[in-house]
Amino acid sequence: MVVRREKKSRKMHGYRNRGWGNVGQHRKAGSRGGVGAAGMHKHYWSWVVKYFPDWFGKRGFTPRGPEHTPVVTTINVGRLNEIAADLVRTGTAVYDGNRIVIDVTKMGIAKVLGGGRVTYPIKLIAYDVSERAKEKIEKAGGEVVIVGK
Repeated sequence: MVVRREKKSRKMHGYRNRGWGNVGQHRKAGSRGGVGAAGMHKHYWSWVVKYFPDWFGKRGFTPRGPEHTPVVTTINVGRLNEIAADLVRTGTAVYDGNRIVIDVTKMGIAKVLGGGRVTYPIKLIAYDVSERAKEKIEKAGGEVVIVGK
C-alpha cells in the first residue's frame, strides 16, 4: 500500500474551486434553490406535499377587536389605601378589629398591584396580588387572602 504524503482533508486544495466547477457555481442562493420560502409553489412543491401539506391556505378564525380582548382590571394598593375610608362608609369594606377588610373580588378587580403606600392595616381578599403589594400590606400590619377564581 502506498503511503499518503498529504492528509485526505487536503485533497483538492490548490485546485481553485475544489470540485465545484467554475467560480460562482457553489455560491449564493441560486445554488440552494432560492432564499427562504422561494419555490414552494414551484420546484419545492413535492417537498411541501411530503413534509408540510398544510403550508398553504388558511384555517380557523382569529377573533379580533375589543370584545375579544380579555380585560384584566387592576388596582394599586396605594389607591386602595386612599379610598379605604370611603369603602367603609359605603359598606363595601368592613372593620374587623383594627383592620379594614376589603374584598376586591366583589368590586370586579382581578389583581392588586404594589404601587403607592399603605398606612392602614388592611385584610385584603383578592384573586391575585403582586409580591410588592403583599409585602407592603403585611409591613403595615395587614394580611392577604388569595381566593380561587
